[in-house]
Amino acid sequence: MSGIKSSSRSMFGANARQFGMILSLAAIILFFEIWTDGLTLNSGNLIALVSQYSYILILAIGMVMVIIAGHIDLSVGSVAAFTGIVVAKAMANGHLAWPLAIVLGLLIGVLVGAWQGFWVAYVGVPAFIVTLAGMMLFRGANQFIGDSDTLPVPHGFTVIGAGYLPEKGPDTGYNNLTLLLGLVMVVAVVWREIRARRTRIELGAVASPVIVSVLRVAVLAAVIIFAAFRFATGRVGTSFPVSGIILVALVLLYSFITQKTVYGRHIYAVGGNGHAAELSGVKRQRINFLVMMNMSVLAALAGMIYVARAAASGPQDGLNWELDAIAAVFIGGAAVAGGVGTVMGSIVGGLVMAVLNNGLQLQGVGSDRVQMIKGLVLLLAVAVDVWNKRQGKPSLTALMMRQFRGDPDTPKPAASPEPAKVPAA
Repeated sequence: MSGIKSSSRSMFGANARQFGMILSLAAIILFFEIWTDGLTLNSGNLIALVSQYSYILILAIGMVMVIIAGHIDLSVGSVAAFTGIVVAKAMANGHLAWPLAIVLGLLIGVLVGAWQGFWVAYVGVPAFIVTLAGMMLFRGANQFIGDSDTLPVPHGFTVIGAGYLPEKGPDTGYNNLTLLLGLVMVVAVVWREIRARRTRIELGAVASPVIVSVLRVAVLAAVIIFAAFRFATGRVGTSFPVSGIILVALVLLYSFITQKTVYGRHIYAVGGNGHAAELSGVKRQRINFLVMMNMSVLAALAGMIYVARAAASGPQDGLNWELDAIAAVFIGGAAVAGGVGTVMGSIVGGLVMAVLNNGLQLQGVGSDRVQMIKGLVLLLAVAVDVWNKRQGKPSLTALMMRQFRGDPDTPKPAASPEPAKVPAA
């Protein structure tokens, strides 16, 4: 019996609630799969799900870093819409080639982020006020430049939002590149597990039993293989979306940045206790500036992906995107006071919202009731996390961070290496 208990702890960590959001996501998917008679995990619906919500998940990646640093950004939807109309105008009226238009869009994100980051980091205006002003400023600029009208974009530009992996290789009945992508991800999961075990052994820590590692890899590999075959057997001319490729690349990049780099550790330090971080040598102003700039760059990218998918830029683009991104981050377990949160947690939170939206729409539920349900889910998710903290338990995000970092399953010292979770000054 003790062996089973030990294996369970190795598989799920010291507390199984660290996978609470992931298990909740799986339960929601299963519920809608049954309720919609198999439509939720249908190939066409999965492809549409990734295409429709990839830009919100991209915003969530940037938003979690902003919230970890102790700020909030209300301008992301307006910045996305502003970037979309400027890029569309440059291609339609200025005859700018679409690859250069993408570069222009990213440059706009840098300039907008530098503008807002300057006020937050160096002038000291609260991010809430700066980005509230930015929300009004760039929403108005979007409507002024676009003259409150839609503007089509060239076909080549639509690839980043409406494109799919092309058909290559022999005719197997599947999209070969999608299957190859799935294989690469399975190999990456196996390599990560082997590397984590080797690191634990080298550090003298107790590694998980081999059977636990095998089960962990088997579960992840099964999910990846299932998804790969579903995406690879979509309707003719479709496969895994290009926007999904961009999202996966960003998740890997920002997970590495936040967990494995000095810059990432400094973001957590600033959000946990800004004064203490500054006394430790962290350049708080620079971190705040870069976090705000990064958010605007990702907002610009999300705006271009949306415009590319819609094949046109319009005055209603980006409405309420900031609310969806913020909800995804908090459902994923980030702390309101800052200092806590993960990229993966935010992606899981975003997927929960996306699956809820998609499943309810498949059943013909009205948008008014969908909004009500999403609000309740956000409130309950944060309430459960707050309740856990009051009971003296770690937050879901803190536990998920421990698992995703691959920390040894050994008792932790009394002094936590993470900064104290108090509001940043």
